Amino acid sequence: MLLSLSWLRELTPYQGTAQELADRLTMLGLEIEDIFNPFEAIMGVVVGRVLTREAHPDSDHLSLCTVDVGGESPLPIVCGAANVAAGQLVPVATVGVSLPGGLTIKKSKIRGQVSEGMICSESELGLAEEKSPGIMVLPESCKVGTPLPEALSLDTCVLDVSITPNRADCLSVLGIARETAMAFDLPLTLPEVAYAESGPEAAKELAIDIEDPDQCPVYRAKIIAGVTVAPSPDRIRWRLTAIGQRPISNIVDATNYVLFELGQPLHAFDRAKLAGNVIKVRNAAEGEAIVTLDGQERKLTARDLLICDADKPVALAGVMGGANSEMAVGSTDVVLECAVFRPGTIRKTARRLALPSEASYRFERGVDQVGSVYALNRAVSLMLETAGGTALPGVAMAEPKPFTPRGIGFRPARATMLLGEDMPEDFCRKVLTGLGCQLSETDPSGVIAVTPPSHRLDLEREADLIEEVGRVYGLDRIAPRLPRVSKALDDVPAESEFGFWSRVRTFAVGLGLREAVNYSFVGHADLDILCLDAACRVSVANPLSEDQNVMRPMLAPGLLATVRHNLSHGNANLRLFEVARVFAADAASETSAREAGRLGIALHGLRHPDGWPWPKDELAGYGDIKGIVEALIAHFKLPAGVYERDDSLPWLAPQVVVTVGGKRLGVIGQVTPEVADAYHARHALWLAELDLDALRALADSVTRGFKTLPSFPPVRRDVTLAAPAGVAVGDVLAAIAEAKAAIFEDVLLIDAFTPEGTDERRLTFRLTYRHPEKTLKDKEVDKVHEGLVAAVLAKLPVTRP
Repeated sequence: MLLSLSWLRELTPYQGTAQELADRLTMLGLEIEDIFNPFEAIMGVVVGRVLTREAHPDSDHLSLCTVDVGGESPLPIVCGAANVAAGQLVPVATVGVSLPGGLTIKKSKIRGQVSEGMICSESELGLAEEKSPGIMVLPESCKVGTPLPEALSLDTCVLDVSITPNRADCLSVLGIARETAMAFDLPLTLPEVAYAESGPEAAKELAIDIEDPDQCPVYRAKIIAGVTVAPSPDRIRWRLTAIGQRPISNIVDATNYVLFELGQPLHAFDRAKLAGNVIKVRNAAEGEAIVTLDGQERKLTARDLLICDADKPVALAGVMGGANSEMAVGSTDVVLECAVFRPGTIRKTARRLALPSEASYRFERGVDQVGSVYALNRAVSLMLETAGGTALPGVAMAEPKPFTPRGIGFRPARATMLLGEDMPEDFCRKVLTGLGCQLSETDPSGVIAVTPPSHRLDLEREADLIEEVGRVYGLDRIAPRLPRVSKALDDVPAESEFGFWSRVRTFAVGLGLREAVNYSFVGHADLDILCLDAACRVSVANPLSEDQNVMRPMLAPGLLATVRHNLSHGNANLRLFEVARVFAADAASETSAREAGRLGIALHGLRHPDGWPWPKDELAGYGDIKGIVEALIAHFKLPAGVYERDDSLPWLAPQVVVTVGGKRLGVIGQVTPEVADAYHARHALWLAELDLDALRALADSVTRGFKTLPSFPPVRRDVTLAAPAGVAVGDVLAAIAEAKAAIFEDVLLIDAFTPEGTDERRLTFRLTYRHPEKTLKDKEVDKVHEGLVAAVLAKLPVTRP
C-alpha cells in the first residue's frame, strides 16, 4: 500500500522523518519496502510569472513571452498555448530540466526566436492523463521561483508499506495513523464530517433487500440529488495521483479518496439508471452475465454475489460496478453504496474472474462494519463539497447481521511466559488501550476481559493479544533464551518413515552413490522389456504420454532409463541409487493399488575414479554391489545376510536373493546383455533392489547393545584356502563362525585369485584374535588358529595349497 506522509500527518501530528517512521513501522510488523517522491520528475519545474506576452512575428499561433522565474533576469520563452497571458503564474521548465515524458529542455530557436525554457501544461507535467488544452495556470498564492511540488503542496513523500494478509485494518491511511499514534504516543484526529440534509427520507425512497445475511451482513445507501459531475479539485486529484490512482471525476474520486483514507470501499450508482427504487443483494444465477465498468462481459456462477435493481444486475458485489449504472457527465442523482460482504465470496469471485481491484483487495480481507458508517458520511461530505447537490435525510439500510463484539480473556502472566520477558500489567493495559481495546478490571484469577475494536478482525484469541503486546514492546528487544525442556530418555518417539528413508539416503551418499529421482510413471513397453507380469501393473487413466502410462512396479525401469540418459550424455561411470515407492495392483486395497518403499542401486563402468592413484580399467562387478548391500545391512546392525542363487527375474543373470533374519530383503543381479543393450550399456550393468519396508522392520527390531572398548591389542593371522567352484565365500565364513574359537573376534576376505588352467579359487582370509583380559602370546594364538582352520578343512571340501 502507498502511504502519503502529509496525508498521515493530517490524522496524527507526527513530525519525525520518513525514515524514522519507516524504521518504527517495520519493527511493528508493517515493513516499509521503499520511500520515494512520486513527483521527483518535476522537482526541477519552478513557478514563473509571465511578464509580457507578444505575438510571434513568424507564426499565427506562437507567443513570445518573458517569464520571471526568480533568477537574475527574465527568460525569453516561446509558447504555443492559446491561453497564455501576461500576469499569469505558470509552471516553467528551465534549460536542463527533464520532464516526465523524457523531454529535456534545451536552449533553442523557434522560427528565429530564442527560447530558454518551456511553460508547461498539466499533461506535460504528468498531473493529467489526457492532453491538456492549454498551459497550467497556478493560483496567486504560489511564490515565484519555488519548485512546483512545494508551491502546490504536493505529496512529495510516499512510503510503500507491505501489509500482511491479517492486517486488513492497515490498508488505509487511518489504519497506519493508528499504529503511528500508538507507537509515538500521539493523538489521533479524524476529519470532521458535517453536512445539511433536506428532502424526503432516503429509507422511503430506496428499499434494501438482502437475500443471504451471511453474504452481506449490512448494506447502507445514501441518496444525493442535484450533483454536477466534473473534475475533482486539484488537491484531491493530485493526492490520488501521488498514490498511483487515476483521477476520474469528483463523484468517483470521492469514493476512492475515502477508500484509501478509511479503508472502506464505496460505490456510486447513477440513480436514474436504477429501476424500481430497490437494491437487491443476491447470488447470481448459474451462467448469468454482467458487463463491468471495464467493458468486459463476465459470466457468473451461483457462488458470485450481485447487486441488482428491480430488473437487472448493476454491480458485481465487492469487485466492480456495472457499466449500466455508472456515473456519467450528465448524471445528477447519486445512490452511494456502503456495504460489508463475506470475504471468502469476494476473494473467490475476484480470483476466478482474474479481476483484482482495490475494493476486492479490502473486502476479501475484511472491513470495519462499525466504522463503515463514518466512511459513508465522510464520502457524502466530500461529494457535497466537490459536486454540490443535496443529501436526503437518513440512510436506506438493511443490517440483518449486526456486528457482535468479541470478548477475549487476557492474562499478563501468560504474556510474560510466552514472550519470555517480563510484561507488567500496566504496560499490557497501555498497549491494549492504545490499540483501541476496551478492558475490564483484573479478576481474582488474573484475567482481564478484553473487547477488541471493530476494525481489528484479526484479534480472535489470547495469543493474538499477547502477540500485539510483544509487537509493541519490540520483538527485537526480547533476549534470545533456550527453552527448558524436561523429557525422559525413554520417551523418544518412533522414527518416522521419512526419517528412516533419510538415513538410507545419507548412507548411500556417504558411499559415493548419486541419487536419481524419477517419475512414478513408466511405460508398458519398459515393463515388457523386463518381462514383468501384467497382472501386477497399475495403469494410469489419463497418462501424460505413452511413455508414462503405468505406475512403476519396480524401481528398475526408472533406474535403467537414468542409465541410458547418462550414457547418451557421455557419463559412462555410474554409481546410482533411488529411494522411492513402487505400486502393485491389489484388489483388496481401497485404492486398488498397494504401495511399498524400495531402494534401487545401479552400477556401470569403472570401479574407481579416473586418474592417479586409482587402478586402471577395473570394472564394477558383483563384489561391488554386494559389498554395498552388505555395508547397508551392517549399518543398521542387522545379522549377516544370506545370498542364494535365483532365476525368478529373466532379465537378471546371474542373480541372488538377499535374506536377512529369515526375511527376504531383495535381489542383486547383472542385467542380461539383451536388456542392457536396449539401454545402451557398454559394460556389465549391475542392479540391486531392496525392500525398504522389510529393512525398516528389521532395523526396528534390533535392540541396541553397548560394550566396553577393548583394552588389549588384537593378533591377526592370514590363511589361504583352495576352494573348488561349488564352494562360496559365504560357506567358508559360516564355517569359521561355527568353529566358535574362544578368542576369535572377526574374519575378513582380503584376496581372491583364480590360477590359470584351473577353476579353483585361492581365497585369503585375515582372522582377528583378542582376549578381553590379557595380551595374547603367539603360542596361544597359533594353537587356536590351527584348530579353527582344521575345523574348516573338515567341514568343507577346501584345502591349504
